[in-house]
Amino acid sequence: MKEIINVELKAQKSGFSERETDLLVAGRFSDAKKSDFVSDELDSKLGGAIERLVKLGDFKGKEGTSAVLYGDSKIGAKRVLLIGLGEEKKATLDTVRKAAAQAANKAAAMKVKDVALTLHKPFEKRFDLTKMAHVMAEGVYYGSYSYDEYVTESENGRPSVLEIKLIEPDSGKIKKLEKGLSTGIIVGRIQSYARTLANRPANVISPAKLAEEAQKMAKSTKGINCTIFDEKQMADMGMGGVLAVGSGSQNRPKFIVLKYAAAKESPAIALVGKAITFDSGGISIKPSANMEQMKLDKSGGIAVLSTIKAAAELGLPLNIYGIIPAAENLPSGSSYRPGDIITTFSGKTVEVQNTDAEGRMILCDAISYAVKQKCETIIDIATLTGACMVALGQYMAGLMGNDEKLIKQLQAAAEESGEKVWPMPCGEEYAKEMKSKIADLKNVGSKWGGACTGAAFLRQFAGEVKWAHLDIAGVDMIEKSTEFAAEGASGFGVRLLTTYLMNKGKK
Repeated sequence: MKEIINVELKAQKSGFSERETDLLVAGRFSDAKKSDFVSDELDSKLGGAIERLVKLGDFKGKEGTSAVLYGDSKIGAKRVLLIGLGEEKKATLDTVRKAAAQAANKAAAMKVKDVALTLHKPFEKRFDLTKMAHVMAEGVYYGSYSYDEYVTESENGRPSVLEIKLIEPDSGKIKKLEKGLSTGIIVGRIQSYARTLANRPANVISPAKLAEEAQKMAKSTKGINCTIFDEKQMADMGMGGVLAVGSGSQNRPKFIVLKYAAAKESPAIALVGKAITFDSGGISIKPSANMEQMKLDKSGGIAVLSTIKAAAELGLPLNIYGIIPAAENLPSGSSYRPGDIITTFSGKTVEVQNTDAEGRMILCDAISYAVKQKCETIIDIATLTGACMVALGQYMAGLMGNDEKLIKQLQAAAEESGEKVWPMPCGEEYAKEMKSKIADLKNVGSKWGGACTGAAFLRQFAGEVKWAHLDIAGVDMIEKSTEFAAEGASGFGVRLLTTYLMNKGKK
């Protein structure tokens, strides 16, 4: 297997027109009344080429658009890439992040090795330089990433290394940019790591292999301890939910517990992630169309694993559990069946009505485990329901919970990280649908409001502990390549959860 593209990102003192580079990247707003960026200087050296392009209507500055000009030895750069920033009044930090992602995506496609970014310049009066450097780093990693580790052809359409410099002529601003890059690089690099793990197919990542990856990550990252519970240990503990879901596969389930402790007196936060390494639906088997995408049903667990790594590398002053129940949901003579009654780790019994509602069966054991560890806050993340995708499409995750303050904190982190969420209900009316006549609960409700009933089911296991649920079905993958990112796993949740933890760490 070959390595995913290696990104090298630094801040560097340099003028704009003199900088020798394969590609100089600058941004422009669609409603700019005059050159509003580095291009005053560049346009002068290029004989008005940028303004001619704008007047001809070949580049309007709309978000997601771009245009390439050639330096022709008039400036240091061989090429100038203009990135559209949209309307100035609508610009946010996510506009900066997306612009950097688009630039990196384009640079990788053009096979250039050296890139100079000036995208912070149009926003200097609006946003903090350190924040901009942070989001640009995230964007560069996100946009340059493509999953091709099993492509054996030598001509695979991208360089092995992409060197990007964030250039700024004012030496006084370089330290602020470097500070932002230092955190943004960690988050961006680890999100790429998450995307690679999620993209790997089920014959490469089984529950056991995921457990091995967690152990490897813990050994290589200071401050993280990893404990793996096998099938026998889970049986002794009474984790009936995880064991039931994994009962049909020869790849036996694992229960992964990561612990990062960096605050003596602080109560722990638990991140719980669903890791179904492949989901056929079990006996309630899914249609064959697009079933290959079910390798991504482990995305929640991988987001948790990656976020714990990010927290440790950032040195956040927090105590965090990363709890990842891992199983493969396949039909066989030993599979759990519709009609079975399962006793979960909490002692609650669940009537199985659909074996494809397996995520909640493994998460309920994991949430109960977090409660038993006396965690003050529990956040679970899962590709839980197709119903959430029906409700919200592929634009944002569903957010439910039992604590309004926690929900607001996650909404703030979503806004800051650019990983969008939308609050949805999971109250008593939905919980009533999950009551069984022959057990404490059943694992499916009616055909309506499936995202809400799924969350209401999980809520029963959190008890009085502050709890939130992120349903990332629909945002776990990019179905078709865009100007900002390659197709495949999105790594959704890494930026969101890391931002939430960084904000908690500040307090």
